[in-house]
Amino acid sequence: MPKRLALVAHDAKKDALVTWARAKRRDLQGFDLYATGTTGGRLMDDTGLPITRLLSGPLGGDAQLGAMIAEGALDGLVFFIDPMTAVPHDVDVKSLLRLAILYDTPLAVNETSANAVLFALCAEGADAD
Repeated sequence: MPKRLALVAHDAKKDALVTWARAKRRDLQGFDLYATGTTGGRLMDDTGLPITRLLSGPLGGDAQLGAMIAEGALDGLVFFIDPMTAVPHDVDVKSLLRLAILYDTPLAVNETSANAVLFALCAEGADAD
């Protein structure tokens, strides 16, 4: 069964997430990928990866991902956060991060931590084979 990974980015970090996903495309192909609305569209268009798109973050996508974490339906979360920009749905973002921490879900918030989470999840998958 493929690992399930969510990919999310604040507006100012969407380009960085797309660049990262393009560079990691071969590894990401082995995952069931999920993303919030706009981010998912960008990722599909720019990487060609199949992605299950959820609602936009402010319209419930962050909550959908949080529910998936609580239900054990995600193996990891990559969320490129822009620490310099306030977002109107900050409460939703904090809830998503809180759930990832609470349920001990591998969580990445920048490129370096995304590389580490992806490496760990790929290694876990290789150990299961």
